[in-house]
Amino acid sequence: MSVLVVGYGSIGRRHVRLLQEEKHEAAVVSKHGAVEAKAAGARTYDSLEEALEYESPRLVIIANRTCEHEGTLSALLASGYTGNVLVEKPLFQRMPEASMTRQLMSMGDRLSVFIAYNLRFHPVLSRLKELIGTNQVLSVHVYAGQYLPDWRSGDYRKRYSARRSEGGGVLRDLSHELDYTEWLFGAWQRVAAVGGRYSNLELDSDDLFALLLVTERCPVVTIQLNYVDRTAQRQLIVNTMDSTYTADLIRGTLAYGDKREIFAILPDDTYRTQLKTLTGGYSDKLCTVEEALSVVALVEAAEKAALLGRWITR
Repeated sequence: MSVLVVGYGSIGRRHVRLLQEEKHEAAVVSKHGAVEAKAAGARTYDSLEEALEYESPRLVIIANRTCEHEGTLSALLASGYTGNVLVEKPLFQRMPEASMTRQLMSMGDRLSVFIAYNLRFHPVLSRLKELIGTNQVLSVHVYAGQYLPDWRSGDYRKRYSARRSEGGGVLRDLSHELDYTEWLFGAWQRVAAVGGRYSNLELDSDDLFALLLVTERCPVVTIQLNYVDRTAQRQLIVNTMDSTYTADLIRGTLAYGDKREIFAILPDDTYRTQLKTLTGGYSDKLCTVEEALSVVALVEAAEKAALLGRWITR
């Protein structure tokens, strides 16, 4: 399959490598990463328009900076492209104009747009979703933290994570947690939050955020996200009427009652499964535009709640 990847930062490089490992043809749109992309065996172009003139991709992966997603997607829609599109998370830095939303929601006959919330393909979350089923959920605690200088290669100060204008900050960077919370426990209904920049990291984006949510299926959800945890952690605790589930996404463990399930999970596995799903068929694990817009709305609501010091209702 021919695939076009827009952007050649760390996530763009990962997509190209995985595509090549799965024997797909990869072309790249990138000015700054062109030399490196060519060295990796990919055809390169300076612009999306140029790439679509010479390429006939069945899948386009938008993997540039978050602040560039909307413009890239608009250009792709205007080009007349038909096929699948995967947009890296989050879908947008801010909620788009209503016209863009309507256009995206009405393109089902021409193209299918999905958002790369690949943790939906994590075996621990898949198993947790299966075990919870329709049981009544009483409370959920979600935690994700990692020290930014250890997480991002090179000078973290030059990466988008540290720059609010480029879509950085924990709310957007770690929006996986917001997405899988809604995927598992239903759409958010109201949110209170505290957060901002509190550490001595050299950035202008938020480095800590804590959210208190009410969702369709759970009356008490807490989510804590940060760039300061010196021990990388990604965990959640779920209390239902009948059991307590403790999930560790980094170690690949799920404990409940007297049971402890262990899942073999490598860093590329969720990305690889997501890619195979996109190139081989549809799965309800793929994040839709409507679901991704709900995450963007939650990010904005959490920021507003933190600024005003009050609950924000959907």
